[in-house]
Amino acid sequence: MTTVKVLLNSIDKVKAFVNDITKFDTDFDLVSGRYVIDAKSIMGIFSLDLSKTIDLTIHATEQLDEILSVLKPYMVD
Repeated sequence: MTTVKVLLNSIDKVKAFVNDITKFDTDFDLVSGRYVIDAKSIMGIFSLDLSKTIDLTIHATEQLDEILSVLKPYMVD
C-alpha cells in the first residue's frame, strides 16, 4: 500500500484522473480529512474539497511503478 498526494482542482483533471486509474485492476482510495472515497468514482471525488491536496492510497504491490508514472501529472510534493 502506497500513499501519494494529488491535486484535482479542475473538472478536466478529475475526468482524466478517473480515466487513467480505471485502467488498473486495483483499488484506489482518496482520503480527505475523515472522508474516504473510491477514487474511481467521479461523483465521490466531486464530494471532496478539490481546492486542497488529497491523499491517494494505492492498494497495489504489482505495477506500482507503472501506476506512479501514470499519476505523475496529478501528484504534488
